[in-house]
Amino acid sequence: AISRVANHRDAVVYGVLVPNTEGRAGMCGIVDADGTLNMDKLAKDLARDLPAYARPVFVRVMSSMDMTGTFKMKKTDLQKEGFDPSLVKKDKLYYLDLKQGKYLPLGPEEYKKIESGLIRL
Repeated sequence: AISRVANHRDAVVYGVLVPNTEGRAGMCGIVDADGTLNMDKLAKDLARDLPAYARPVFVRVMSSMDMTGTFKMKKTDLQKEGFDPSLVKKDKLYYLDLKQGKYLPLGPEEYKKIESGLIRL
């Protein structure tokens, strides 16, 4: 569903650990080689097509994605890096702001607020 909503871009969904919470949060990596992905439209379309529990909390926008020898997307490195801006250097990170219903940029300051619970997911 996410690949279709993102205009058939390559996408991979995986769970990431969020400090001070139980379980994992959904995160999606989307390849946007040409830089034309509209994050507001993505949020609206995902809200329309997916139930709240199935929507990714975090989005990582990448210029390319590593593949396995059988052309499957590699998730393990993405999962290890999670949504930590200090580990994700070249890609853009976003988090779903529930009040605004859209994805907002996630930098070191937002990461600290998520860790401390000031930004609720």
